[in-house]
Parts: sequence; C-alpha cells; structure tokens
Amino acid sequence: MFSKEESRKLREDFWISFGKSFPRKWLLYNTKIKGLSFKFYFDTKKAFVSLDLEDDLENRINCWEKLEALKGILHSEYLPDAIYEEEFYLDNGKEISRIYIPLEQKVSIHNKNTWRDVMEFFFEKMSLFEAFFEEYRDIIKS
Repeated sequence: MFSKEESRKLREDFWISFGKSFPRKWLLYNTKIKGLSFKFYFDTKKAFVSLDLEDDLENRINCWEKLEALKGILHSEYLPDAIYEEEFYLDNGKEISRIYIPLEQKVSIHNKNTWRDVMEFFFEKMSLFEAFFEEYRDIIKS
C-alpha cells in the first residue's frame, strides 16, 4: 500500500517518463471542436485512451452521430478494438459519450514493471486515434 504522497509521486514520475520516452505534442484538448477531447487514463487497475464528448446534449448527439457513421472506418483502418459508449458515466456521475481502447492486460501505475507496456500502448493507440481524427476532422466538425 502506498501513501497519498508516494502514489502522487509515482503518477508524476510515470507522466514525466512517458513525455521523455515519447516526446510529441498530443492533441488532447486542442481539437478545435467544442466538448471533444482525447484522454490518456492510467490508474492502479487499468489503462486506456479515449475520445470523450462532454458538451451539452444537443452538440454531443450531433457529434456522436458523425462518429457513429465513421465507426466502420475507425474499426477497419485504425482501431479495430475501439469501444463506443454513447452513455458513459464518469465517477462524478456526469454523463458523457466515449470511444475508448482499453489495454487488455493487468497494469498498475504503482508497478513500474508495467510502465513500458502502457507507454507503448498509449503511443501506438493515441497516434492512430489522432490520425483518424485528422483525416475526418471536417466531417466530425460539420
């Protein structure tokens, strides 16, 4: 068991190490589409990359319909394991729409032995996610 401070330090060390190992500018919140962002997630039990829609319901539905229409392309040309969840609830109870790719092995941000696998997974999957987004941004944005 780790103290809060030890846990915080491990998280900080992971993200610093990831940035140094795979230096590049990620899109994340800079998509130029209101409410649409990319996220990396890594905790003591799982890791995934996601595209989250957190805007008001009308804009979320509009954007989601376009992403649904592109689902075949995303699956066939970029990320065959992408999971679409139109209604996804965050820990705080907020409802969003999410497309995500989980890492299918047991990992923990507290276990440095799993860090390399997570970093490689993050780099590979987020690069593909961003390539898809760049190719179809105008359709998603319209």
